Formats: sequence, structure tokens, C-alpha cells
Amino acid sequence: MKRLSLCFVLLFLVAPLSLFAGCSSQKENNVYRISAQFSENTLSASMQFTFYNDEETSLSFLCFNLYGNAYREGAQNTPLTASQASAYYSGKSYGDMEIVSVSPCKDWEVCGEDENILRVDLEKELFPAESVTVNIEYVLTLAQVEHRTGVAKRSVNLGNFYPVLCAYEEGKGFYECVYSSNGDPFYSETADYEVTLTADEKYVAASSGQTVSATRKGGKMVCEYALENARDFALVLGEEYEVFQTQAAGVHILYYAYDDDNAEQTLELLSDCISYFSDTFGDFPYKTYAAVQTGFCFGGMEYPALVYLSDSLSREEYLYTAVHETAHQWWYAAVGNNECEYAFLDEGLAEYSSYLFFSEYEEYGIDAAARLKTAHSACNALVSVQEQVFGEADTTMDRPLSEYGAYEYVVIAYDKGMLLFDALRDAVGDRAFFASLKRYYAQNSGKIATPASLSAAFKNAGASGVIASFMDGTAIV
Repeated sequence: MKRLSLCFVLLFLVAPLSLFAGCSSQKENNVYRISAQFSENTLSASMQFTFYNDEETSLSFLCFNLYGNAYREGAQNTPLTASQASAYYSGKSYGDMEIVSVSPCKDWEVCGEDENILRVDLEKELFPAESVTVNIEYVLTLAQVEHRTGVAKRSVNLGNFYPVLCAYEEGKGFYECVYSSNGDPFYSETADYEVTLTADEKYVAASSGQTVSATRKGGKMVCEYALENARDFALVLGEEYEVFQTQAAGVHILYYAYDDDNAEQTLELLSDCISYFSDTFGDFPYKTYAAVQTGFCFGGMEYPALVYLSDSLSREEYLYTAVHETAHQWWYAAVGNNECEYAFLDEGLAEYSSYLFFSEYEEYGIDAAARLKTAHSACNALVSVQEQVFGEADTTMDRPLSEYGAYEYVVIAYDKGMLLFDALRDAVGDRAFFASLKRYYAQNSGKIATPASLSAAFKNAGASGVIASFMDGTAIV
């Protein structure tokens, strides 16, 4: 492992496309081709999107999530609550995602519950096995906010920076995600990405994708990225980044930091994570992995092959968050799920994966057993409070994000989700438990998993009962 000087970062990251690897997929992947120019607080972009209809029915329109519109003035479903307003470090600030044009199409409109959907009526009906390409021009204005999408104090976070195709459910149609200050209101299928970013040459860019080419000329940098079989794509820009790198399990690991006196230890932890989780669950789904220190009002945020790590965390929480977000590369990036309704599937498993890691790697000084004990205490406290206030407790785990209070969501998705997997391990024993997790990963990589998928991977009849009792709230934790 070694540190790179910034002048060599872009050249070093360039790699041939032949190095790509991703989750296996039997269907033809949709393709996002995005060309974006960033200046100040604005991203102007064009997106060529190719859609392959692998459904059993014909389609006359497509729907895209416009996550950037959640930051606009007047939004009903805002990214942050009043108690989280400090994320707006210079006072209240707004952004939005303006759709400039869509072609070719019969018609298009911005609609949805909260101007959160772009509906594109196709020129002609799209039958199974047919494809269509539409071009979308848009402008994303960024708020000054330390959140997924925004200009932070020392970096620029470009998560959810493009119109994202809504996941399609047979018999139900396109699932429209409504933004929520709780959890991660995301649900998408895998696709291939070709992204070109132009920005001021003062920036260093971290990306979900592997760098195909990078040039600096005339005061600008132009970077081309590619990523296969990913359900999302993100970027982070910063002027102060040092880039640290290493290799583990065939993965090129990059750590971008501007304020980490123990960066080499952080990099070592990331390396240990990739190795341990690859051995325990299955191969890492990509050839590169970037962890990026950035301004973010929560602990961290996961995207395929890239994660945010908040610059405001204590050292212990920083390391813990790095492990949790890395675990999401298996549970969310590879094995997807509807995070709007079954958040415990990825959050609970990422938490338990962190518990497993720190149980194995005690040298990082994080007490895994104490974390498990804290999860028990949090669940018991939530039940006690709910019983006192409402007369009964509701610990069901299959509710939409809108039905949770902020603290309740954390306890149910993270703490109770973590305890669910610990209970499964007790029920079936270590050998069957780890074999079942490997089966779950292998069966669902590149796909959308559901609670039924989890039960199918844990073939033991008793395991299905454990999962059901946790979901319906009857389990005593």
C-alpha cells in the first residue's frame, strides 16, 4: 500500500475496460450513457438511456426517479427533518433537478407524489425483448448541504445525480420511490454505466466506475468512467484529497481523504474488509472500490463500488462506518432489495456483517459483543416506550419508510435486523448459517431479493420461522 501524489492520481487510475467484473446477470442490461459538466453548484448533463424490455408484457412508457427534486424549495418529502437542519451549514439552501428535454418520445412530464417522477411516453409500444433509447437533457442544481447530493464544506457529493429508472414489478408496474428523511428511499435494478465528467482541474474525482481515460487541459479535467452490473452510480469531487491505495482479493482499493492522520490504518481496514467479506460471502462484485471522506450529516452512505465516510465522526465510529458501508457492497450493491419497504434486508445484514468482522479482527479495538448488546438494549427500550405511550409496541419489519419515526426506523432496520441474523445463526448453527449466507449471495447477486429470497436461502424450516417471527413482531429479542 502507498500514497499517491495528486498529480499522478488520474493517470494511475486509468485502466482498460477488460478489467471489469460484476454481478452475474442473465438479462440484457439497461445502459446509462451520461455526459456531465460541473461548475460551481450546477451539473449540466445529457443522458442517453437504453432500455431492454425483459418483462412479459409490452410497455408504453418509462418512469424515472428524480431524487434531486427532493432538495427543491416547497418539496413535501424533504431529505432532512428540522432537527437535522445543521446539515445546511450556511443556512437553508435549495437545489432541484430540471428536465430540459426528452427525445424521441410521444410526450413527457414531471409528475409523481412530489414532482419526484419523470414519465416518458414512448413513441410506440415496446414489446418483450425489444429495446428503446431516449435522450434526457437536465440540469441539477446543488444545495449547500452535507447530504447525498450537495455541495459540502470541503467536497461535492454527487449521489443520485441523474434520473434513475424506477424498478419494474410484474403486475404492478414501475415502483415510484418517494424521498424520505428516514433511511435510504431507493429501489433500482442493475444496469451498465458509461459516464463522462468535465470539471475544473482543481478537483480530484472519486467514482463508482473504473477510470477509462483522464485528461487535464485548458483548466479542465475530463474523466471517462465505466461500470457494469450496478444499480447506481456516484461521484465525489474535492480539492484537498490525498489518495491512498492497495490491493486485496483482486480488488483495487482507493481511499480518498483530506483529514485522516491514520489513513494507512483506514486503508488496511478496508483491505481486511474486502478480503474477509469475499471469503465469507462470495467474491466482491467489482474490480475497484473507493471509500471517500466527505461532509455528510450521517455516518456514511453506500453506492456500488463507492461509499461516503463522514468527516465528523470519532475515530471508532469512522472505522465502524467504513466496515458497515463496505458490507453494503454485498448487501445492496450486489444483492439488491426494495429499501423503501424491506430496509432490514440490507441494513440489518450490513450491521451483522460488521459484527462478524470486528469479532474476527479484534486489533481494531471495537467491541463486537458490546455492539450486539447495545442492539438488544435499543430494541427493548423501543418496546418499553411504545407500550407506555401507545399501550402496545409495533416492531413489525415490513413497513414503508413513511410509517416509521426516525429513531424507530434505526432500531428496527439496524438493531433488530442485526438481531434477526444473530437469531438465525443460533437456530441453524455456524456451518449452516455461513453456507446459507453464501447461498443467499450467489442466488441473488445482480437481482432484487425479498424476505422470501432470504427464507429460500436458509432452507432449514426453523430458520423460516425465525424470519417470520421477526418480521411480524412476535419474536422476543
